[in-house]
Amino acid sequence: MDHTWILAQVDINEAPSRIGSEPATTEGEATVVVEDPNSTAPVDVPKKVNPLMQLLPIIAIFVVVYLFMLRGPRKQQQKHKQMVQALSKNDRVRTIGGILGTVVDVRGDEVTLKVDETNNTKIRISTSAIGKNLSHESKD
Repeated sequence: MDHTWILAQVDINEAPSRIGSEPATTEGEATVVVEDPNSTAPVDVPKKVNPLMQLLPIIAIFVVVYLFMLRGPRKQQQKHKQMVQALSKNDRVRTIGGILGTVVDVRGDEVTLKVDETNNTKIRISTSAIGKNLSHESKD
């Protein structure tokens, strides 16, 4: 059996404007459409979709990914850079490793911290290792 037919009863007001026979096609077969000659209603013509409208969801996804995955870390990097540039002598800082100390000297990308007042212990660390400036956070 090549064709599957579905028969249904509908109200006269809900009747379709055309009667169609659209068999399942394989490659090379044509589709046959038989229109009702008594019908005066216009035949529905499929609307063409703008290709840009099909790409709109993909573009929206890329915008969301940019905002959440790229822009957020950049803002944090700028904030950290401003905090490091604002470091001055006698600021209390905490490193990303949890070491608390007082800034003694800032030279380029190195900071010298005094970590123990009694022994006068100092360490040199990279500016990228500074997590927070505790002196400025207490003022905010």
